[in-house]
Amino acid sequence: METVFSLILMFIAIVLIGILLLQVRGSGSSLFGEATSTFRSRRGIERLLFRSTIVLAGVFVAVAILNVRFS
Repeated sequence: METVFSLILMFIAIVLIGILLLQVRGSGSSLFGEATSTFRSRRGIERLLFRSTIVLAGVFVAVAILNVRFS
């Protein structure tokens, strides 16, 4: 059972890293971020990536807790 949880955690971690890298790539090309004073809402794929990051982070924490609980 511990092996299954470990494999699930590795898969979620790889997908989470990929989603985070996609978000960084779409945010601009400046090194230290942009100092913009305008508010911009997330739309389309950017919102999907943002929400999936939150969901995957929650699933990752839940699986990690279950891994500790059942090991």
